Amino acid sequence: MVFRGAGSDTVALQDASLDIRPGEFISLIGPSGCGKTTLLRLMADLITPTSGELLIGGKTPAQARQAREYGYVFQAPALMEWRTVLNNVLLPLDVMDTPKETRRARAQAMLELVGLEGFADRYPWQLSGGMQQRVSIARALAFDPPLLLMDEPFGALDEITREKLNGELLRLWQETRKTVVFVTHGITEAVFLSTRVVVMTSRPGKIEGVVDIDLPHPRSQETRESPRFFELATRVRELLRKGHGFDVEE
Repeated sequence: MVFRGAGSDTVALQDASLDIRPGEFISLIGPSGCGKTTLLRLMADLITPTSGELLIGGKTPAQARQAREYGYVFQAPALMEWRTVLNNVLLPLDVMDTPKETRRARAQAMLELVGLEGFADRYPWQLSGGMQQRVSIARALAFDPPLLLMDEPFGALDEITREKLNGELLRLWQETRKTVVFVTHGITEAVFLSTRVVVMTSRPGKIEGVVDIDLPHPRSQETRESPRFFELATRVRELLRKGHGFDVEE
């Protein structure tokens, strides 16, 4: 992916190749500006690759978008302040003209899934930041897409809230078995959540390595304190240092 500029071009991604299997939880991690969000935006058909091939379930990103095959969770909740929590979750179902008799039940089921069934009539400004992000996740899941794209959804939250939402997101993933692609700057977050962690280099973004996460489920605070967790986090950190231009002893 090359962004054309007036004076010079910026190569955001170069020779980046990755296969993601259905039902995986993939975390993309790397230094700022390495192309993590760019890759997510390419998958979502928000931008078009300069060259190469990108397929989502055998479809082009444009075809996948038209088929409603993915939901997107942004860094900020991006909720409509004048709509209630329930009506925010209903929004994609309204846009897709889902049968009225099923819309409300589906939206309420998604709120229950994210633990907000008692907040349907509240407005976003009445919720904490973590609760607002849960609403945005419920909205992304409302039309039951097979793929969930998440761009640092918990990055602005405090550590305790983020750890709690990490656990809730894992529970959602285990219940729904969606394919998840998750952008993060946090090594421990990536290791805790993922089936595989994809480590990217400094710009131009390439894939330095992929770490298989073999931690058992369900995962908990004890998981974060286990020797294997630290081994995997260390491996991710080594790849990050190598991709960032630091020598790392093997």
